[in-house]
Amino acid sequence: MKIAVLTSAMLVALTSIPANAATVYDSEGTVLKVGGRAEARFNVSDDNESDSNSSFEDKSRARVHLKGKTELSDDLYGFGKYEAEFSGDDSLKNRYIFAGVGTAAGEFSYGKQDSAQVQLTDVTDVMATFGGDAADLVSGNKDKRDNNFLYAGEFDALSIQANYIAADEKDADSYGISAMYGLGPVSVGAGYVSQDAGTESDDQFNFVAQYAQSGITLGALYTTGSKSNKDYTGFEAAAQYKATKQLKLVAVYNFGEFDDTDTEEANNFAAEAVYKFNGHFRTYLGYKFEGIKGKEDQLQAGVRYDF
Repeated sequence: MKIAVLTSAMLVALTSIPANAATVYDSEGTVLKVGGRAEARFNVSDDNESDSNSSFEDKSRARVHLKGKTELSDDLYGFGKYEAEFSGDDSLKNRYIFAGVGTAAGEFSYGKQDSAQVQLTDVTDVMATFGGDAADLVSGNKDKRDNNFLYAGEFDALSIQANYIAADEKDADSYGISAMYGLGPVSVGAGYVSQDAGTESDDQFNFVAQYAQSGITLGALYTTGSKSNKDYTGFEAAAQYKATKQLKLVAVYNFGEFDDTDTEEANNFAAEAVYKFNGHFRTYLGYKFEGIKGKEDQLQAGVRYDF
């Protein structure tokens, strides 16, 4: 999982690309890498049941990505990334499609890519199975946003990102800014995002903190904002423990509600174990305890091969 303080200008382009992606071309300052995953997984929950479906639901998927970088001059380079996900019988989803240029001042890119808030939400969105349920009040806060102009730069221990989303839908543009600062094992961050909503706007503030030391990583996110003139408060907490070289234990708590009506959007606790045999092969098992009436607990397990 990503440690937010290590988010650098170059890591923005590498988000969700495994370290073992293969270099298939490297010549005269131009590099092309190919990678992906095959992930066989399933979910068991009473929420899956219907007149025709059982509680068992297959969620298997595969991903393939291409990432390239080319030197344009001594202090300028171009880069691009494409990632597709295949699931179901014939479902194809374009997860990332973006390109841009990098300089000593940072990277500037456009396309389908993460918002500036993702370097913050990644502090608690750390599970292979569940989590990340309370952070996203407005869509401009999320990952994989279309029509997204993004700047990302790192200055020593400070990482700054800013983005603008020119939405296809009328009066739905969004902009945001975030910053992470790391000092030894501790990292703190804050961000703001605003999104047009007709004649008004929805707003969200994010605050995060993380501690990582000796195989233990603790993270917390607090978010507050307003959507459709309704105030919202959310909280996420995550704990990771590397029990052995191969085994990692993860637990996450999510809570979010609209303050005026006390309507809960998220209230759950999830725990999982991930066993990583090597850099290419892992298996995991997670269970989610739901605290909202009408939502059922879930069990999810999978086997994943990265290439």
